[in-house]
Amino acid sequence: MFKKFIAYYKPHKTLFITDMFFAFLISVFDLVFPMFTRNMINVIIPEGNMQMLLRWTGIMVFLFILRYISQYIVAYYGHLLGVRIEHDMRRDIFTHLQTLPFSYYDNTKTGHIMSRIINDLMDITELAHHGPEDVFISTIMLLGSFTILMFIEWRLTLIIFAFIPLMIWFAIKKRKKIASVNSQIENSISGARVAKSFTNEEYEILKFNDRNAKFASARGESYKVMAEFVSGVGIISSALNLIVISLGGFFVYRNIIDLGDLFAYTLYVNFFMQPIKKLTDFMQQLQNGMTGFTRFQEVMSIEPSILDREDAVELGTVEGRIDFRNVTFSYGNEDERVLSGINLTIDKGKTVALVGPSGAGKTTLCHLIPRFYETTSGEILLDGVNIKDVRLKSLRRNIGLVQQDVFLFTGTIRENIQYGNPSATEEDIIQAAKNASIHDFIKSLPRGYDTYVGEKGVMLSGGQKQRISIARLFLKNPPVLILDEATSALDNETEKMIQNSLERLSINRTTLVIAHRLSTIKNADEILVMTGNGIEEKGSHEELLNRGGIYADLYRSQFRDLQ
Repeated sequence: MFKKFIAYYKPHKTLFITDMFFAFLISVFDLVFPMFTRNMINVIIPEGNMQMLLRWTGIMVFLFILRYISQYIVAYYGHLLGVRIEHDMRRDIFTHLQTLPFSYYDNTKTGHIMSRIINDLMDITELAHHGPEDVFISTIMLLGSFTILMFIEWRLTLIIFAFIPLMIWFAIKKRKKIASVNSQIENSISGARVAKSFTNEEYEILKFNDRNAKFASARGESYKVMAEFVSGVGIISSALNLIVISLGGFFVYRNIIDLGDLFAYTLYVNFFMQPIKKLTDFMQQLQNGMTGFTRFQEVMSIEPSILDREDAVELGTVEGRIDFRNVTFSYGNEDERVLSGINLTIDKGKTVALVGPSGAGKTTLCHLIPRFYETTSGEILLDGVNIKDVRLKSLRRNIGLVQQDVFLFTGTIRENIQYGNPSATEEDIIQAAKNASIHDFIKSLPRGYDTYVGEKGVMLSGGQKQRISIARLFLKNPPVLILDEATSALDNETEKMIQNSLERLSINRTTLVIAHRLSTIKNADEILVMTGNGIEEKGSHEELLNRGGIYADLYRSQFRDLQ
């Protein structure tokens, strides 16, 4: 795990070395300053050597400027290092997520995936930047100051450094307590967010008040622990200062050390607090960062189950004939098959409709064609070629999908239509919108095609979003088209308008239509009636009505509902 983490530094080793070098200069300067002060008090000022005083003052001014530059470089380039590592990790995890099958997204919540990309990577970034830097600076400061102070007076130094393990233990203990309390606060917030008014408003208010009280209690506990941490470290620091002044004063009185030595000791004691705080922060960063990196690796270790074969080929010109040969599919449990022994031929350019109760496998059957899921057994052929022998991108490039739940990307109408073909011209986009019967509406908007649609298209109605998705498909121009209940959630007027657009879109394409409203598929070349037993009936609208079977019952039932 640690080796995998370190590997992300390799592309940015120059930036890392630069950051560490200037962090080292900052540490050296901080170690030198008390020694300069000691020399000034013990030697230069008592001797009245003004020339030497000015010379050393000039040197210190130069070092101050050098420290300022070093601090700027460490603050800027250090954070830049963290950002670039985060960029690489985001790239890797996003690229990997694109390779995972629909089954992963079926079983994984969107919030969980977003947490991996945002929250975990933020913790990793903090560790990547501050971790090595804090440990490096703190180690140099503690070892350097220990060496210098041992040189000045070893007995006082040992007394002072005996307190450091106590400070580190206390700081780490309180830091962990703060982290634990913060976790409780997060749970309280999450609990408050899920409250929804399903029935009784007063009951919901009572639940919220209970969560709110727990949140306030947890927040109060957090501040209490934080106060213990700050005041505890403060009293230990004050105790060290008191020891230095008292014992140091005694050593000065006995002529064991000089007054400048005592002053240097006082400065160094105050310097101890910074590296100790950095080390305790690092312990928390290490815990959070490695936990986040572990979860990051858990996602990265998931092997995509649908991959191109080594000898996979590119599809040429696709005519659109589709063959299902004894296709069986289950989502994991072989005893719960969704599809079993499906044999079906759809000729090129034909429109085939799939009807039947929910759970019969209509959508699953269609999703097997672009290999969103892999068949359990049997094979699917496109123009006589097994789709598993075709490169995924090549296969999916030739298949268009319109669903009931339309997804629009946050952005403009133009960007959403152009998604069907990123290289499309303005004329292509407008023609696609006209074909989808959405151009006139777009032109009526103040910003036209540059209108912002909001997150997931929230600024538009269902019918408007659907027509934009259809325009997107006109641009893609796929030879195979899948319409998954594309009009079922719309009013009658909008449905007719979109139905006309879909009919234009289906011309000269092999089209599979999943329909709930049977009136929309009367003109299909063939209708398949699917149940839990597979394909129960097939034929044209008139043939199935005359047969008086399942389809006829469904149609008459819907017709009665409309009366």
